[in-house]
Formats: sequence, C-alpha cells, structure tokens
Amino acid sequence: MAKSARMSNPLPEAPEAPFGGCAGEEGDELGAAELTRRVADNLRALRKARDLSLDDLAARSGVSRATLSQVETCKTNPTIAILWKISAGLGVPFSALLGEEGVERVRVLRRGDAQVLRSVDGRLESRPLTPAGASPLVECYELRLAGRGLARSEPHARGTCESLTVLTGVLRLRVGDEVYDLTAGDSVYFEADVPHAYENPGRTEARYFNVILYAR
Repeated sequence: MAKSARMSNPLPEAPEAPFGGCAGEEGDELGAAELTRRVADNLRALRKARDLSLDDLAARSGVSRATLSQVETCKTNPTIAILWKISAGLGVPFSALLGEEGVERVRVLRRGDAQVLRSVDGRLESRPLTPAGASPLVECYELRLAGRGLARSEPHARGTCESLTVLTGVLRLRVGDEVYDLTAGDSVYFEADVPHAYENPGRTEARYFNVILYAR
C-alpha cells in the first residue's frame, strides 16, 4: 500500500445515495420502496425504545427534526449519509435501520435477495453480504465503483473501523487529510469515525470488499 502526498485540490462533490421512494416504483425500485418503509418503522421503534424525542435525536445525530419526522413517516427518501448520522445518534449499527433482527443460527442471504444500494448517478453500488441485523458488531459489503467515480462518507460512530480490500481495479482512499492509493490485492484498515472518501481514478469499474467493525 502506497501513501501519496496530500491532495492539492479538494475532491469534487459527489451525490448521496437515496434508498428510493415510498410508492409508484417498478422493478428494482419496488425493493427500494419497501426498504424505505422498513427504515421508517425501524427508526421509530429504535427511537422510542431509547425514550428519545425527535428533538433529542436531532441533537444527537445532527439531522434536523423535520428530516427525522419525514423519514419516520416515509415522506422522504433518506440518503446513505443521513442514515449513517441517524445510526450514530442512536448508537446502533447501520444495518439496524435496514432490517429485522433474526434468531436463526444459520441465515442465508441469496444474491437476488440482497438490497443493492445505488448512488443518484448510479456510479456506486453497495451490496450487503450479511443479512441485515445479523451482527451488532460487523457488517460486510461488496462495493462497485464506476471509473472516475467518487463516493464520500460522513464520520461513523466513535470507535467504528473499516477493513477494505481491493478485489479488482484501483482505489484512492482519503481518510481525513491523508490519501492512500491501492491496487488489486491491497488491503487497508482505518478508523472510520472521521470524514473519508472512496475514489476510483481508473477508467473501468473497480470492486472492493468492505468490512465495517463497530466498537463494543
């Protein structure tokens, strides 16, 4: 893994990734609509279980009360960035907002059943490799980033770390003010409670294996 000099120019803005609308979608977007409804239900249940008002959660997460209310009532399509902030404010893994807790000792997630999350411009895809809610401490994803694609991430909850392996293509990873260039077969482990960004400087799609580790 080679560490490059600090970038002289800031990374350009990248669109966030919404989960889809609440009604009227077809094909893949039907799954996104169902996921949006699930997020609404889970957010409401998690907030009430912690005896938090919308104002309380807004103060803890940095997400406005109005936005939280719209997410809970399925009146808006929450972005990945917003859901990361909400999960950090609730003190739960990201996946706790996406699915139901399971009690099965063995849980199979078929490729066709995994809800693929896409950025607005379609250049980033994130496919969960573990069933939602399977573990409160570990989540695994396959990331696919189109050539010249860029995806920013807000700081995760304190103590959260990521382990990322480049499967194909290249990756330019920015963690805070530091920049790291990786190629296929390289891995990186970093503390993800600071702003970070994934960039594919190549011309062809790159694939990454991403493991998110939450603090105990």
